[in-house]
Amino acid sequence: MPALFRPASLYLLTSYLLISSLPFFPLLQGQPVEKPFHLLALGLVTWLGFWALLQRPRWFHYLLLPAFFAVPVEVYLRLYFGQGISTHHLGIMLETSPKEAMEFLGNKVWLLLLLVIGVTTWWWSLLRVAKAHSHWHWTHRSRWLVLLVIALSLLCWAYGEEIGVTPAPASSSVSAVSAVDNDTEASASAAASASSSGNASADILTQWWSSLKKHLPALPSWARIPYDEETYIRTWPFGLVLRANDFWIERDYLAKLSEKSRAFRFQAHLDGNPETPQTIIMVIGESSRFDRWSLNGYERDTNPLLKQESNLVSFSDVVTAVSATRLSVPIIVSRKPAAQSLKAGFSEKSFLTAFKEAGFKTYWLSNQMSFGQFDTPTSVFAKEADVTQFLNLGGFTNSSNLDQVLLEPMANAMRDASPKKLIVLHTLGNHWNYSHRHPQSFDKWKPSLFGVVNPAYTDLKNKQALNNSYDNSILYTDWMLSEVIQKLKASSQITSLFYISDHGQTLYDGTCNLAFHGHNTQYEFHIPAFMWYSDAYQEHFPDKIVQLRLHQKARLSTENVFHSLLDMANIRYPDEKLEWSILSKQLKTHTRYVDSYGWTNYDNATLKGDCREVMDKKTPLVQEK
Repeated sequence: MPALFRPASLYLLTSYLLISSLPFFPLLQGQPVEKPFHLLALGLVTWLGFWALLQRPRWFHYLLLPAFFAVPVEVYLRLYFGQGISTHHLGIMLETSPKEAMEFLGNKVWLLLLLVIGVTTWWWSLLRVAKAHSHWHWTHRSRWLVLLVIALSLLCWAYGEEIGVTPAPASSSVSAVSAVDNDTEASASAAASASSSGNASADILTQWWSSLKKHLPALPSWARIPYDEETYIRTWPFGLVLRANDFWIERDYLAKLSEKSRAFRFQAHLDGNPETPQTIIMVIGESSRFDRWSLNGYERDTNPLLKQESNLVSFSDVVTAVSATRLSVPIIVSRKPAAQSLKAGFSEKSFLTAFKEAGFKTYWLSNQMSFGQFDTPTSVFAKEADVTQFLNLGGFTNSSNLDQVLLEPMANAMRDASPKKLIVLHTLGNHWNYSHRHPQSFDKWKPSLFGVVNPAYTDLKNKQALNNSYDNSILYTDWMLSEVIQKLKASSQITSLFYISDHGQTLYDGTCNLAFHGHNTQYEFHIPAFMWYSDAYQEHFPDKIVQLRLHQKARLSTENVFHSLLDMANIRYPDEKLEWSILSKQLKTHTRYVDSYGWTNYDNATLKGDCREVMDKKTPLVQEK
């Protein structure tokens, strides 16, 4: 026993404890850890299982090498963004090219090199200890008992997952609903997989198993194994395996969505001189609502910089079909009809491909996430660009990069030698938490939520602070967009910019007790949008500017964006619809459907109460999903 407390042994044990304790890092920052004892127990059981199975630390130490290199990344993300490594972060690390990494790191590359050397030395020194000392070898027959208990627990858990567990008497109705929802989703996924395989023998086995399950009894409630994936995925280092698996699942899902449009071509071409230098910026905003922009009549001066731009046309009547990013962005960037927005995937590509066919070099620079339940549909289109960069290391609801992180890569793109360039900036804009969307220098209206940790947004006492923070985030958006315009002004090229938000926000308006989005309100459907153009653009396309100003008050939707952006660049294609372009004299109004209790005709609807719920005067169209 004394041998276990020698310096070398303590060094090995302490190192493994440090790695395992990373999920509890928030405690050092004064923040709580969800389900701490559950987290600790799952980590401890996994360590015992690995040790019992492999007997000697030297064998599982090799498996820990990736985790050692992930430690500095985890600590960095915890310190600066309040979260650990996620599927999105793995995507950034695995998909960033060495050139992009060097540009991002700059002078910090030497610090990274020292870090790599330090981590490698740490791992190698532990390996030497594990090889040189045998007192951590588990050769006692007790390890077989541990393996047996773990194996039986796994079998019990698998049985409960497949057959079910009898609910405990005190189980709440909320938990029951969640279980039903999860089971339904899992069944739907299984059915989809079975039908897509087309394998007759697999279908027979599936039917046999389904029939057998009906006759097998559920486990008693006391036999429920307290395992849940959301907790286990936070353990270290073993949870990294699940995170990597989630990443590959998302990659596969993205590939399947992309396959639907793989062979699609617009047959687009440029109507003009391909050597004439031209840069178009497309900015996709986030959660910004029309009536909080002073450009559109808001009493607070939230757009002090944009209002100074004489070549800016702000549209007064633009709506989004869906108040959710993952469903709205595909309509913005492609010809996907609003009434198909609830369906996954689309058979066509986005305007990125049309611009590429017309000779433009294309960029997608994003301060949003790349993978996940709500982000992968957007990534499908983003991957069409010649250069795709996801720069958000934080997330949505907590601290993350400010949108100004996009300015430097945008400037680098503008310096590219290609004469024609389309640069898409996908911003975090005005997404909750609003006080995290701007620096302190933009904390103008107070009281605000700036500096408040985990504010209770559902507490109506915070209504004023929440709204002030939202307006402060709009003020920062104004600065950010003005910076983009100034860079375009400084260019000698023909330049222009189109901005549109994906959806708006409800903010406890009047007596309305709703906030954020997904509530079918006018505040979420009515969005800000504008176009800015350089003097050179106006000289080159005077007729387009005339039409642009004539259509400033036209009834528009996100479905107009694709057609308008291609017309903005003077790109033509066989089945183009100039009647959908804001810059064309052929523009015509179309039925604007919004996702409100079915597909509601926005222009034939009433607004209910202070929440301004959009209610169709007739019967909304049935939605296909």
